[in-house]
Amino acid sequence: MEPHRHLEILRAETSLLAAVPAGSLDAVVPSMDDWTVERIVRHVGKVHQWCRGALLLEPGQGMDDVAPTPGIPKGPDCLPAYADAAAELIATIESLDPDEARPTFLGPGSVGWWLRRQAHEVSVHRTDAHDAIHAAGGPAPVPVEADGAADGIDEWARFFVAIRWAQKVGTLPPELAGHTVHIHGTDDPAPSDGAEWLLTFGTDGIHVEATHAKGDVALRGPASDLFLTVWRRRPLSSLDVIGDAAFADRLLDLARF
Repeated sequence: MEPHRHLEILRAETSLLAAVPAGSLDAVVPSMDDWTVERIVRHVGKVHQWCRGALLLEPGQGMDDVAPTPGIPKGPDCLPAYADAAAELIATIESLDPDEARPTFLGPGSVGWWLRRQAHEVSVHRTDAHDAIHAAGGPAPVPVEADGAADGIDEWARFFVAIRWAQKVGTLPPELAGHTVHIHGTDDPAPSDGAEWLLTFGTDGIHVEATHAKGDVALRGPASDLFLTVWRRRPLSSLDVIGDAAFADRLLDLARF
């Protein structure tokens, strides 16, 4: 996915999150019952501030040099403060070349890496807020667009599962080795960048290919459902699961980032 599309998604998703009703701030997120809409808004706003701090680093600086964030106030004031944090982040991104080098929490990266990460960060948490509002009797959540969802699955597989997992946890549980998972988006038409992946769990790490291949277990469904399931916002039962469902359930239980 090109950076301009990530930017479109970031603009749209931040606008949706900033527009949640002030009266919904106490609504509880179904998938995280210790989180409310207010906590979501304040958390994502602080993430935007932290990301902007990383983007403003000088050459030679690292993530430890990111300045402390000013934070987002509590109560209804969190909504305009969130909108300001999102606008400042977007303005900073627009002022930079996506290919410019920047450090990330996964190692050396670029402005474009951060843009992609923020687009998907907000897509997940905006869904959290909309799920909470829906559970409280409000409208159904706005779906994550298929191309953005597919790109978010790719990021989850290639960066979080294949790299971040080892950074945070270390050695993979031995029972995962030798297993394969096929993730298959069923949207018609399919996203232009495709929506199929094979994850192979080896003794030397996790390998990810964008390919159609048979796995020990296949997870099939619209990209939005797949994206929200791998990020633990939807149950595995929301997908068409073919093969070793117990392994898929174990994987998603372990893949907490």
